[in-house]
Amino acid sequence: MHASELVVEEIRMQLGFLIDHRKCIGCHACSIACKEENQVPLGVYRTWVKYVEKGAFPHTRRHFAVLRCNHCANAPCVRICPVTALYYRSDGIVDFDQEACIGCKACMQACPYDALYIDPQTHTAAKCHFCAHRVEVGLKPACEIVCPEQAILSGDLEDPQSLISRLVSREVVQVRKPEQGTRPKLFYIDADEAALTPTAASPANGYLWSEAPADPLAGSDLLEMLATRARTVYNVPHEPVWGGKVALYIWTKSIAAGTFLLGGLLPALGFLPETGLLRWGGSLLAILFLVITGLLLIWDLKRPERFYTILLRPQWKSWLTLGAFIITIYGLVLGLWLLTTLIGLETPRTVFLWMGLLFAVLTAVYTAFLFGQAEGRDLWQNPLLPVHLLLQAVLAGAAALLFLGTLTLSLSGAERSLLGSILGWGLFLNLFLILGELLTSHPNGETAQAIRFITAGPVKLLFWGGVVLGGSLLPLLLLGLIGTTSLIAFLSGVLALAGLLAFEQVWVLAGQSVPLS
Repeated sequence: MHASELVVEEIRMQLGFLIDHRKCIGCHACSIACKEENQVPLGVYRTWVKYVEKGAFPHTRRHFAVLRCNHCANAPCVRICPVTALYYRSDGIVDFDQEACIGCKACMQACPYDALYIDPQTHTAAKCHFCAHRVEVGLKPACEIVCPEQAILSGDLEDPQSLISRLVSREVVQVRKPEQGTRPKLFYIDADEAALTPTAASPANGYLWSEAPADPLAGSDLLEMLATRARTVYNVPHEPVWGGKVALYIWTKSIAAGTFLLGGLLPALGFLPETGLLRWGGSLLAILFLVITGLLLIWDLKRPERFYTILLRPQWKSWLTLGAFIITIYGLVLGLWLLTTLIGLETPRTVFLWMGLLFAVLTAVYTAFLFGQAEGRDLWQNPLLPVHLLLQAVLAGAAALLFLGTLTLSLSGAERSLLGSILGWGLFLNLFLILGELLTSHPNGETAQAIRFITAGPVKLLFWGGVVLGGSLLPLLLLGLIGTTSLIAFLSGVLALAGLLAFEQVWVLAGQSVPLS
């Protein structure tokens, strides 16, 4: 059996790390040894040392934290990887297959510990692999043997006679983010909580040997911060890995799902006759934007030439894999529906219509479960996200059909009236869900910090101006006060689509705004 096929319960040996911060002097020998042993390029890190200071001069104290992969027994990165590039070894190490990785960066979003990075040379993900090549020949990891204070210890946590097992059972130990349920196998003795919890320390405007951008959400009273709060004075950069292409993909996917959903469902339920706009416009828009969605997904990969391996070696626990199959099948069904419509085969056409409607819904909502697997990002763990994405698809479908119908002069009065009503209600409910999430109480401080990034941080103008005012209230005002004339329908559709795209960009960036290390 391949190691990647092992489930957590089958692992017997459990190799883990213990870092004793009673001994650590913050010398960086471990991070340097890791770079040399594994040929880690400049600018990225498998092991790094974080400095946090407390107090005000002259009564200050510096605390260290050695950070790296936690080799979790319940690793979110393994579940989300679509091609099984991450897997459990029989000795408990969470290892990585560089030759299989497609560079989707989903593992980086799933890891609550910021332990993965994109290698600038191979353009694949990478992380600490416990120096598995050394372990296999009976040697200790490079970081352990180089530590001058013997602050790093590795061994089998399942062996009661091992030193690491005895220390873990005897000493008071900590793990990072135990509430995540990942069962990490990296333990700390006497590490300061402010060094282990990223949001417990204020970021500094400058590090010891470099400059750092100011925190836009931090308070302005520097003296008060120095006296009362811990602050990070040395760390390594970890930038957002999903950006405009992911936001655009969510937007195009909403249009691809919503246009066919409305174009097929409204005539099927008897709300409108099957006009050329609904029959051909809805399906052709769906196919066009589905193709764009697929191209965006491939474009965002760091190894786009490997994109097909998602279909050839799927990892079925990953919603990235399931989503790839959903949109592929959706595209095939759309093509078959168009073919049977052109030929005039009524019974197969009806079958493919309802299959297409089902896969339109799945296409709209599967991203909610994918973002749910990104367990490192608390903002994205919203149980209402599937409902919200389906609503966005309906909203986008109505706006796109109004836009196309007005542009091609094929929009009837009945279509304009009903699609305008759907758009209006969609805008209202979408804004209600957005403001409800932002203005109500939040489950934890990380989510609250991400919300502040939206409402009072770097994207506040895009949110309040582009999403709330320009993309929601203004089209609602146009639809309500002036009515759904052709020009109003066109402008409302354009504004609604622009506001939806702005929201996707804000939401994707805000989810990554909270530091994980």
